[in-house]
Amino acid sequence: MFSKAAVPWRGETFRVCSVSSALLLRALATMHEYVLRQQLHNEIHARPYEHLLTPLQISHMAYLADAQAQAQAHVHLCRLLENHHLPLPSEGSSFHVADIGQVRLRWERHGEFTSYTFIRPGLATDQQSWFGHCACADISAAWRETIPGALICANHIALLPDHPGDDWPQHDLSAVLDADALVASEVADGQARVYTDLRIHADGFARFVIVSRAISPRRRGRLAQRLLEIETYRMLSLLALPAAREITPLLSQYEQELAQIMDAIRSSQPERDRQTLERLSQLASTVESLYAQHHARFTASSVYYDLANRRITDLHEQQFMGLQTLGQFMDRRLAPAMQTCSHVIRRLQGLSERISRCSNLLRTRVEVQMQQQNRELLASMNRRQYLQLRLQQTVEGLSVAAITYYASSLVGHLFEAMHRWLHVDAAAAQGWSIPVIALAVWLGLRRAHQRLAKVDR
Repeated sequence: MFSKAAVPWRGETFRVCSVSSALLLRALATMHEYVLRQQLHNEIHARPYEHLLTPLQISHMAYLADAQAQAQAHVHLCRLLENHHLPLPSEGSSFHVADIGQVRLRWERHGEFTSYTFIRPGLATDQQSWFGHCACADISAAWRETIPGALICANHIALLPDHPGDDWPQHDLSAVLDADALVASEVADGQARVYTDLRIHADGFARFVIVSRAISPRRRGRLAQRLLEIETYRMLSLLALPAAREITPLLSQYEQELAQIMDAIRSSQPERDRQTLERLSQLASTVESLYAQHHARFTASSVYYDLANRRITDLHEQQFMGLQTLGQFMDRRLAPAMQTCSHVIRRLQGLSERISRCSNLLRTRVEVQMQQQNRELLASMNRRQYLQLRLQQTVEGLSVAAITYYASSLVGHLFEAMHRWLHVDAAAAQGWSIPVIALAVWLGLRRAHQRLAKVDR
């Protein structure tokens, strides 16, 4: 089972035990493995980059889709693959690649969108024809038009043949791109150039042109995917901008209303505090509802913006010919929009916090007033109890007199009946019994009060 060998090292001898591979595999097979270990390990290998050879065309589309639309997108993809007798993606799969004729289809499912990338080798020599027959045109138009979800991003990429020389040629792309809005940069450590105008053209797609030197197909695939992700994340990050513009006038209105409530708190009479508190509570519920409705969207937009900036950093852009780079364009156009969104959500959070502090202040004031009212009520109850006690003591005094009267009358009747044997005047006996009976009754009542007092304590 074990083999031992003497291995000299620095004048000493160590014994090395080697375990057979079969025994090691058997031991690993008996280990208890975490149920999601394989899935978590394979996550870093999900959605690999494509190996792209020039020249070729790429068409990319991203669709906003909720859980139901994503399930429908999976069924829709399976229907296309079945028509071409191709393997189907597994249920719950988030990535699938299939070759449909000359077109390579790459399907991805993300948190709130699905994307379709169509890659076709070859490119027309005529510049105006680069985007005339796109890579997705070979896929059924009926299938493309019925893709579930709402189209949020669409891009074409034309990868020109590799440039063999050290000096870059002068490309006139005015036939396919808007020269006044041209954005370009050297990327991949100066090994490629990217051109775009970031405009939606007549076919509904934005356009990118990539020219590169003889770089590896995998590196070219990384470059193309980063460009597509930048544009996709840029559009997704802007989803919060319409909400920010919609919320801004509402925030001004709510802030003004809060200022009015604060003025009312300073100047109002204590008896109106409850009405002010109800008004403030209604404002708080409105603001919290607005925050809950839009918080997820603003948070997601911030994440998408960070991803877009990270992809731009990965490009290693360099400026050439004085043209604006992608990073500069994003800093100038996208960053202000995202700062607006960030300002609105911070403003909404600040308003919510101010309302909370104001509510606590007013609630404390109302509670103090209620405590004062409770003290007054308790004092009134104490006075009533004192009066009841005095009345009870008065009644008890009358009760002593009544009991003494009836008891002495009984004594008088008793001595009248026994006069023949005792020879005692009944009236005198009755008179002498009155103080004795009164004292006994009074002592009995006092002892009863003392026992009740002990029970209360």
